[in-house]
Amino acid sequence: MPDQTENTEVRDRLLQAWRGEIEAGRVYELIAQRLDDRRAEIMRKMAEAEGGHRRRLEGRMNELGIPVPDPDGVKISPWMRLQARIAPIDRLLAAREAAEDDEVGDLYKRPTGDPDTDRLLREIRKDERSHSLAVQDMRSGGDDRDPAPVAAPGAQARLDRILGRETWHQRGGSWISGAIYGANDGLAAVFGIVSGVSGATGGSSFVLTAGLAGAVASALSMATGAFLAERSEAEVTEANVDRERQEIAEHPEEEKEELSLFYQLKGIDPKTADQLAEQLAQEPDAMLRTLAAEEFGTTEHAGSAPQAAVAAGVSTGLGAIIPVIPFIFDTGTAAIVMAAAISLVAHFLVGAAKSLVTLRSWWAAGLEMTLAGVIVGGATYAVGLGFPT
Repeated sequence: MPDQTENTEVRDRLLQAWRGEIEAGRVYELIAQRLDDRRAEIMRKMAEAEGGHRRRLEGRMNELGIPVPDPDGVKISPWMRLQARIAPIDRLLAAREAAEDDEVGDLYKRPTGDPDTDRLLREIRKDERSHSLAVQDMRSGGDDRDPAPVAAPGAQARLDRILGRETWHQRGGSWISGAIYGANDGLAAVFGIVSGVSGATGGSSFVLTAGLAGAVASALSMATGAFLAERSEAEVTEANVDRERQEIAEHPEEEKEELSLFYQLKGIDPKTADQLAEQLAQEPDAMLRTLAAEEFGTTEHAGSAPQAAVAAGVSTGLGAIIPVIPFIFDTGTAAIVMAAAISLVAHFLVGAAKSLVTLRSWWAAGLEMTLAGVIVGGATYAVGLGFPT
């Protein structure tokens, strides 16, 4: 029987799992920094669990004589770190859920040929599966539940019946990615204008006029759109809170039951949950904040309409001005070629930046955006050639 230290499969799988546990723990810590206290606590507990898995893997590696690398040598890529700080929380949680599922289905499930190692990986696999379910639970609205709560029987069904009557609930969006998408829209729209007018006029000075007009129009349009969208979201949130206040005044007993059911779904026994709901009912404002947070996520609108307008307008203007720059200094074929070159480079960079929000591969997102730019630029240039000059 060969020495286990010579078993490449065992060594590689243990090292792969070890690195995965360190990376997962660090990603959970980064996500936790962006969450409210209750959900952050769940993320940190999951990060601690990943640390426990890592120590168990290190113990097995020591038993087999496999050198344990320096944990500080395991780095999260700057891109992944940036995604964890910028991307929408829901998408980050979806990515972690998918990662946990992949680990359960591949890394920890395939046998290595070493019974003791396989037993350890099976035990860790069970925990990873619970992590996947916990993340899925947070995404579906269980923001501050424990990873494996024992809900009171029938609590979810009763809560669904109550919430089914309250059909007024709405959730707003977020402008967190508005700057990236603004640059994307401005660049794509004005590149099309510049290409079309260049085809029609051979790159004359009219391109500069049309491009600048398009850039200004795109920036103002995006800014006003962002402002109105943010204002609308604020109004929706405010209306939700006002309606919840009205529900508490008109149906106090039902609202207390609703609050109790939320607590029961976190694993609190019905008697204690009823007592907590009764205590909160003595302070209507506290009850309002709690119910609003449970039902639609927040009691206050965190966004700023002027800030959203500035971010969207400035980013759109910056993206839109790029195809116009060569025509500030030159005209004709040289300006057309230079505009196409810098615009396609900008398309790639903006596409890569979008992956911070979409969590796609940066190079795939960049190439996709570049291809879109080639299609738009080529089509509008061809159409411009058919225009009378």
